[in-house]
Amino acid sequence: MRRWQDLKVLTYSLVIVYAPWRVPCPRCGVRVERLPWATPWARVTRALARVVAIWARRLSWTDTALLWGVNWKTVVKIVRGAVAWGLRRRRLEPVSVLGMDEVSRAKGHKYFTIFYDLGRHLLLWVGEDRTEETATAFFDWLGEGVRHVKAACLDMWAPYVAAFKARAAQAVLVFDRFHLVRHLNEAVDEVRRAMVRDLTGEAKAEMKGTRYLWLKNPWNLRDAERPRLAALLRQHLPIVKAYLLKESFRDFWSHTIRSAAQRFLEHWFWMATHSRLKPLRDFAWLLRRHQDGILAWIGLRISNGALEGMNTKIQAVARRAFGFRTSSHFKLAIYHCCANLPLPS
Repeated sequence: MRRWQDLKVLTYSLVIVYAPWRVPCPRCGVRVERLPWATPWARVTRALARVVAIWARRLSWTDTALLWGVNWKTVVKIVRGAVAWGLRRRRLEPVSVLGMDEVSRAKGHKYFTIFYDLGRHLLLWVGEDRTEETATAFFDWLGEGVRHVKAACLDMWAPYVAAFKARAAQAVLVFDRFHLVRHLNEAVDEVRRAMVRDLTGEAKAEMKGTRYLWLKNPWNLRDAERPRLAALLRQHLPIVKAYLLKESFRDFWSHTIRSAAQRFLEHWFWMATHSRLKPLRDFAWLLRRHQDGILAWIGLRISNGALEGMNTKIQAVARRAFGFRTSSHFKLAIYHCCANLPLPS
């Protein structure tokens, strides 16, 4: 006799009790009959497993287990089965525009690398770490499909670039706009911190709490912040020069002709390297080293904006669960909640 937990009837638990037939076959040995209400070796019915899988996309696994009266490990097993079933049956079209980014999975610089179909806004593959071997494992998974990749958007992490050049040399590499802006903002903030360390008295007090004044887009400033920023811009301070360089770089994204964009970068490079601000000088040389991938944006206009949104959703899944016990559980949750996989019927 075996028991399978089923969906509740009102507030009552329902359990199916049945003794499956065992059939001896002279050629293949003893076989147990296939049951229409459960998969082999399962202890819950297909109906309950489907409902648990649906709710596991909306709630934490602990809350899902409490809601349906099952063990936490049962939820993990159901999600693992649903993800495996969905990955086998999802239909993937050839990927022409590929997005690649990392998302933090734990403290201590531990990451997942996420691969995304930018054309269809679809999560493709999740790998541990952010190494060249991780990217190579993705290309192994993609197989012959790699020859369809025409362009890829990624950050300037050298192992990623090396993997693409080795396995997808035909793809045009576009360095992500959002990562460039982040590097520039970090350089501006480094100028501010160095300046504040050298200030004293009222001058230092005046700079207190101004970090986001220098980093925000002008149209995102609150009404109370605009006059304060205007007053600071009238002062002869290093951060003012860094801020004006940051704002002038914004014009690069409006160019539509590659030659004009290249002339703009060369002029901005000269201004930044002669600014006597080391963080801005370092950023300018970063642009020079990766100029081809930055200029490729002018013709293709692709970015990892959708992938950044996916990263936010992934972090929300982690916060909802208060973290995951293992990286494999976290990866399961990413596929289950973010990959738009079909669910078992």
